[in-house]
Amino acid sequence: MKAKFPRESLTVLTDLVLPGETNYLDNLFGGELLARMDRACSIAARRHSRRIVVTASVNHVAFTKSIPVGSVVTLEAKVSRAFKSSMEVFVDVWIEDRQSGEKTKVNEGIYTFVAVDETGKPVPIPQIEPETDLEKKRFEGALRRKQLSLVLAGKMNPNEATELKALFIG
Repeated sequence: MKAKFPRESLTVLTDLVLPGETNYLDNLFGGELLARMDRACSIAARRHSRRIVVTASVNHVAFTKSIPVGSVVTLEAKVSRAFKSSMEVFVDVWIEDRQSGEKTKVNEGIYTFVAVDETGKPVPIPQIEPETDLEKKRFEGALRRKQLSLVLAGKMNPNEATELKALFIG
């Protein structure tokens, strides 16, 4: 199976924040943002694997800045690393200044998806070949993040998490 580049999975979703999607402070509900992020990541994972994909976990979400009603929100998602049947997908969330058009990063998230067949059985997927410095940084950190998730879920013995141990032991 031939490796793919992260850019091949790039998914860009742009939308407007409407009043019915906001909280009492007129900012986008966190759950609404999570759903948008999940959709963008799902499309990126599908583009990479060309298979049915299911969300396995939401590994990290940073609500760095609130998103006010009326904002134009752009989500950019792409696969950062592929494993056997799972893949890590990074999503960056931007808002656009209404006057200048300048974009500001306000949130980010890391999701894990698994590619499956029609019966729900995991299937192999292509590997990722990062190109940019950011893609390489995210690719390198993905194995540590995966090991941390597995250790916290009780699915991996901490002594087997070699990438994590290397951070602390050297």
